[in-house]
Amino acid sequence: MGCNTSKVAENAMDVSSKVGKDKLNSCSEDFSILASETSFTIGEVEILKELYKKLSTSIVKNGLIQKEEFHFALFRNRNKRNLFLDRMFDLFDVNHSGHIEFGEFIRSLSIFHPKAPQAEKIIYSFKLYDLRRTGYIEREELKEMVLAILVESDLVLSDDVVETIVDKTFLEADSKGDDRIDLEEWNEYVRKNPSLLKNMTLPYLMDITLAFPSFIMNAETEESCS
Repeated sequence: MGCNTSKVAENAMDVSSKVGKDKLNSCSEDFSILASETSFTIGEVEILKELYKKLSTSIVKNGLIQKEEFHFALFRNRNKRNLFLDRMFDLFDVNHSGHIEFGEFIRSLSIFHPKAPQAEKIIYSFKLYDLRRTGYIEREELKEMVLAILVESDLVLSDDVVETIVDKTFLEADSKGDDRIDLEEWNEYVRKNPSLLKNMTLPYLMDITLAFPSFIMNAETEESCS
């Protein structure tokens, strides 16, 4: 009886050890997969994991980034609402679950890497303006996003000026003349006006080993002082 009990315990320990190793290997594999699919190295993905942990427990302690935490990370104000920020959250939340998982966070953040292909940035920016997900950017959608970006940038323009911006954009981008902009037209328009992708690149992603640990430390200091 004693020998059987000892053998069972030994087998249980072997299984537990194997599960632990499998879990560790799975985590390492996840980092490797994410690195192979993005502009980040495995080491950078590991650092971003720490940032993700910090953001995903800043308000709701469940290990997933909620919209309020996403807003707070960018504005340090969970109550500030903005269409531009809402659209950014929607695009990060690829599976539309209402929160951002780690894989979604890494893959979406990679779009903003300075080394990310321009084609990826163009597609992402198109989705940003395609509010109703119809596959086209319509006048009202463009106007809504222009207004949202102005608010996010603390800029105020008259409605006439905003309408002029929308009209000029459609005049140049809507080459098919159907009063809507498809991805092909948007691609041509952005390549002629590359400054439109300025907000699609975050220079500090080139050296996250320096940028993000300090970000995390600053956030922790703010919390301890509040």
